Amino acid sequence: MSSLSASVPSATASAPAFSPSSQTEELEKLKQHVATGLSRTPKTLSSTYFYDDEGSRLFQQIMALPEYYPTRTEFGLLTRHQAALSTALRPTAAQEPFYLLELGAGDGLKTKILLRHLLDTGAAFTYVPVDISAAAVEGLAASLQQELPELRVEPLVADYGTALRLMASRSGRKAVLFLGSTIGNFLPAERQAFLRELAAPLSADDRLLIGFDLQKDPRLIRAAYDDAQGVTAAFNLNLLTRLNRELGADFERAAWQHYTDYDPLSGAVRSFLMPTKAQHVHVAALNQTFSFAAWEPVHTENSYKFTRPLIDSLAADAGLTVAEFFTDERDYFADVVLRPA
Repeated sequence: MSSLSASVPSATASAPAFSPSSQTEELEKLKQHVATGLSRTPKTLSSTYFYDDEGSRLFQQIMALPEYYPTRTEFGLLTRHQAALSTALRPTAAQEPFYLLELGAGDGLKTKILLRHLLDTGAAFTYVPVDISAAAVEGLAASLQQELPELRVEPLVADYGTALRLMASRSGRKAVLFLGSTIGNFLPAERQAFLRELAAPLSADDRLLIGFDLQKDPRLIRAAYDDAQGVTAAFNLNLLTRLNRELGADFERAAWQHYTDYDPLSGAVRSFLMPTKAQHVHVAALNQTFSFAAWEPVHTENSYKFTRPLIDSLAADAGLTVAEFFTDERDYFADVVLRPA
């Protein structure tokens, strides 16, 4: 099987470096995004850009908050069902090698549950953690080298699109992980397009494991996205700090607030950045100034919650079918194994 190339040193692999989008290209994407998003009505900025190194660090704190149930619920679910999940992901032929590619790997805390079980059962696989944060990928590679030195790792600093194109160009069995309910951050039309993009390169024996946050008590959901300690607010407001640093913007961070609501009819948590006073913000990299009225919302993120019938419908529309459906005892969260229909 041909090897994926890595963008940072791997734990056991000696593959040559893979060149993801250059920093210049990524900066141009950010500039174009800000120019377009802040010229719209209503104004928008994508949560994709939350995850610089500081954003990734803050998100690790969010996952440990008492209000933020998704991480600990999925951790328990993966722990309880690790054997069944590992069996569902690996090839039918026990010793057939395969790639375990994870989109948005982060610190890999939950994934290590599956990695350990696969290693313990003699699975022949290469783990490919993908994240847009170089610090997150480097930190994960270092921790895996220490904790699981026998694991073959080929880390990749890239966006999802780059990772998917790389996956499509490689032959051999693949299992793709998309944990943590990130699928809920897509708008419905974008979500469906993304699922189709995920499904397109899959062969009959390939598998997807996707985490879905399920609909539940609206108060519980809303608290998870607006914690009492203000860590989630800092995470959202860090986007303004990033724009100041990378684009030479002059956002006055103290004049902005984070706001979140939850609509149980659509199942959507919506997050906004809100200016507390009228202001003009100059973005030097664009040579452009944007005006904000007091309390004019800048939409940054959606986080949709799902039901089992909706998951079945989403899978079918993407040419997939539910192979295994794992949930916790309170039906808060589901890890769903999908295969080509």
